[in-house]
Amino acid sequence: MFLISRITFCAAALSAFAFTAQAEDWVLDGGASSLAFGSIKKDSVGETHRFGSLSGQVGADGNATLEIDLSSIETNIDIRNERMIEHVFKNVPTATVTAEIDMSEFNETAVGESVTTFIDGTLNFLGAEVPFDVDVYMMRLTEDKVMVTTDGMFFVAAEDAGINPGIDKLMELAELPSITRASPVTFRLMFDAKDIES
Repeated sequence: MFLISRITFCAAALSAFAFTAQAEDWVLDGGASSLAFGSIKKDSVGETHRFGSLSGQVGADGNATLEIDLSSIETNIDIRNERMIEHVFKNVPTATVTAEIDMSEFNETAVGESVTTFIDGTLNFLGAEVPFDVDVYMMRLTEDKVMVTTDGMFFVAAEDAGINPGIDKLMELAELPSITRASPVTFRLMFDAKDIES
């Protein structure tokens, strides 16, 4: 029940969107995008959680940014959402993932084609900078729309994200014997091209 995606990201993972040097920017479609993570409590009860508000873009220069609205956490239990925001996220409003993308790798990707790649970057979370790496799968759906997903899943450790004390507090408040300290993370990021030349 914690995450953070270093996934970042996450998330992370923003990139693979520059298949065409013609596009100035690739802008995240937050309504069509998703960032989810899992947890296990009491050793056997698995649950899925997600962030409902994401924004970001990849510039023509390959600079990628993804912003995660931490207050948009959805664990399907209202009081747990509140406790996550207060005790795990410390009421910090956002986490930011940044990465630099080699745009040339995608210039020849045609509509309907896909590519897998490896991305590394940095998660800025709770005042700390956490490096991350993730394998991603990218498909170009149309001339101006790209889907990027995790290629499988990756795991984020609570210790790496600096949130072990917050997890301890959640266990205390919910009177739980255990909550896993590593979360599987997946994401689906949809990007739309901006200012494509004809």
